[in-house]
Amino acid sequence: MPLLIPLASSDDPRIEPYRVIKERDLVGRGGRFIVEGRTVLDVALSPRNRFKLESLLLAESRVHALGELLAQAPEGLPIYTASQAILDGITGFHIHRGLLGVGLRGEMPSMAELVASLPEEALVVVPLGITNHDNVGGIMRNAAAFGADAALFDFASCDPLYRKAIRVSVGGSLVVPFAREGSAEAILDLLAAHGFELLALSPAGATALGDIRRPKRAALLLGAEGPGLPESILARTRTVRIPMRAGFDSLNVATAGGIALHALTSGR
Repeated sequence: MPLLIPLASSDDPRIEPYRVIKERDLVGRGGRFIVEGRTVLDVALSPRNRFKLESLLLAESRVHALGELLAQAPEGLPIYTASQAILDGITGFHIHRGLLGVGLRGEMPSMAELVASLPEEALVVVPLGITNHDNVGGIMRNAAAFGADAALFDFASCDPLYRKAIRVSVGGSLVVPFAREGSAEAILDLLAAHGFELLALSPAGATALGDIRRPKRAALLLGAEGPGLPESILARTRTVRIPMRAGFDSLNVATAGGIALHALTSGR
């Protein structure tokens, strides 16, 4: 068991990054992000995590059951413990899971650098205008589950390192390389210049998903629920539909993305 640092007060300056995370998480916190829950923490403490952890903050009632998990912590990582009352006073709301950590975003590659680093055979998922944190988390979970090489978000989409997105992704946001910048049009230009075939999911897609033979370099484009991908984007792509029962043509974007990623990776 690593060395634990008990806290006697919610005012302890050492845990400032955790303070009132419910409100502050929306505007960022100096290159830091919050991870929470047993499943996500298991990923965060594993070699799969692409980001460095700065510290952990645990409810003292959970410590005994976490011995095996905490044994994975790197030497020297500060691990603070507190009563539930102090923990709730720090975060600004009841943390029923009792497990929190602070990660460091660090220097991330630009989107151009990330695309240039991809292997000759590659699959990327490209969510455009996805502003719902649950959907972004679900997309990152699917990307991790089906082995996507990267996720490329336009700046209109929300950050995969937002606390709720990481939680919904069950740590996928910590595993899958991603970039978030620029416009949808600029991302398509970049992908086309690197030889990617653009496959856009749409209920009115010209080709059924089952009829797609995955190209060597494939980019799966996903649009926001409701409006979907704009016509200007669809016009530049090969449009793909997921056949559904007559009279129903709508799926949650993360669900649709998961189905498409499974189809594109089956047998590869």
